[in-house]
Amino acid sequence: MARNLDPKCRQCRREGEKLFLKGEKCFTDKCAIERRNYPPGQHGQKNSRLSGYGVQLREKQKVRRIYGLLERQFRKNYYQASSSKGVTGEALLQILESRLDTVVYRMGFGSSRTEARQIVRHNGILVNGKRVNIPSFQCRPGDMVEVAQAAKDQLRIKGASEAAESRGYPEWLEVDTKGLKGTFKARPQRSELPSTINESLVVELYSK
Repeated sequence: MARNLDPKCRQCRREGEKLFLKGEKCFTDKCAIERRNYPPGQHGQKNSRLSGYGVQLREKQKVRRIYGLLERQFRKNYYQASSSKGVTGEALLQILESRLDTVVYRMGFGSSRTEARQIVRHNGILVNGKRVNIPSFQCRPGDMVEVAQAAKDQLRIKGASEAAESRGYPEWLEVDTKGLKGTFKARPQRSELPSTINESLVVELYSK
């Protein structure tokens, strides 16, 4: 299966903001954005003006990197959103937030989306009591997501859960930290999602 093997911190520097790809490191002074907040490469510190297309492309790349998707996967999700009712940009973000790997990350069972995806792939997650190892699985409102019994003793999962509890959980999730399980209550509304994402630029890019 194809994967993006680019260094995580380099991706954050390219987009000029924290994408939270490295787990707990992103919340410390060791974060690359805190130390070198300019694009990587030989000409990274030069001021360059982006065209309208360039701005749209950078926003699409940023969202794609946040959720850890390849171009083909991301485009498929966009077409799914564009064919649904409602606002395309908001529908796209809802689809991305409903992915099982993202739900596992939001519930604090993985310190990053990459780690959450690995836990899912390694049969560490149950959905409504059944084992699901497909990261792109779409959770529906009311679904119960739980760490499998065999994985509950993993220190990385316990550590990630404790760190997530201290920061709090999104409104659309209900999490039992001690039981390492939670409920996907509803798809998030746009007002509940990060304001740093400008999904309208992504829609404009794909609409050309």
